[in-house]
Amino acid sequence: MSSSLKALSVALALVTGLASVQAFEGIGRSATQPEIKAWDIDVRPDFKGLPPGRGTVAQGQELWEAKCAGCHGVFGESNEVFSPLIGGTTKEDIKNGRVASLRDNSFPGRTTMMKVSQLSSLWDYINRAMPWTAPKSLKPDEVYAVTAYMLSLADVLPADGELSDKNIAEVQQRLPNRNGKSTRHALWPGAEFAAGAKPDVQGSACVKNCAPEAKVASYLPDFARDAHGNLAQQQRLVGPQRGIDTQAKAPPAQAAAAKPVSALLQQHACMACHQIDSKVVGPSFREVVAKYKDRSDAREYYAAKLKSGSAGTWGAVPMPPQALPEADLAAIAAWLAAGARP
Repeated sequence: MSSSLKALSVALALVTGLASVQAFEGIGRSATQPEIKAWDIDVRPDFKGLPPGRGTVAQGQELWEAKCAGCHGVFGESNEVFSPLIGGTTKEDIKNGRVASLRDNSFPGRTTMMKVSQLSSLWDYINRAMPWTAPKSLKPDEVYAVTAYMLSLADVLPADGELSDKNIAEVQQRLPNRNGKSTRHALWPGAEFAAGAKPDVQGSACVKNCAPEAKVASYLPDFARDAHGNLAQQQRLVGPQRGIDTQAKAPPAQAAAAKPVSALLQQHACMACHQIDSKVVGPSFREVVAKYKDRSDAREYYAAKLKSGSAGTWGAVPMPPQALPEADLAAIAAWLAAGARP
């Protein structure tokens, strides 16, 4: 068991003991071993907690194209749904362990492979949270394979390479930004990370002579807010990096009523996967309208699909549930039911 789970077990034991002393009958119980094991999935930077397994780059490519490419692109370069994962690293970075592009202010964005300094972090995140539509559904061998494919795209592993619990520490020594972060922060106990170091947070609260709260002295005047369009709806060069909402302010009800459907489609990133007349990631709006034109409950059907998401109807790439304001949801559903006219 990792140290964080041991601490949790101790805390649970203390709470359970306290409850028994105060005789709060029927309140609380000790966590069972299966319950603790279900949470004990963290992987430390020294790879403690890493399960045994292996996966090749070729196996990872098959999994990637089936479960990952819809959001990240076949080569991890897509910026249509999330920021790119691959790019911005060189063979010289692999040699030095520091990514030169991170210090280049003219570089348009920061990919995952540019920033990550611990291979355990990459493996752990994929294991916990991916795929987006079914987190924790990958088996350990599949996580190794997908991670191996990502590493091959960044030239960390060869095209015929393999990643396993046996060689992951060796592969870590080829990570482009492995020297880009210090471990001397004492967030993990043990001499293997920071012998004799104290945690960077000591818990000493400021109780007197505290600095006054900072006040922002510069702001955008109302007459200039919309001078260049709404920055929050404008896509940057790399990834969904958006600016502040600079739309001229209006009461919420008035703003919702005045906003055209085309603006709602842009605001909620619908156009990242759909176009009016052409297929992108998902079907065109006209294709959707043509398929359901005979439904008498079209408006309610569209609203329900947008709210709950959809999978398998238009291919392998699912549409996740859309968390839209009710007024926006109703406006888009009515627009589709009316034929998706410009």
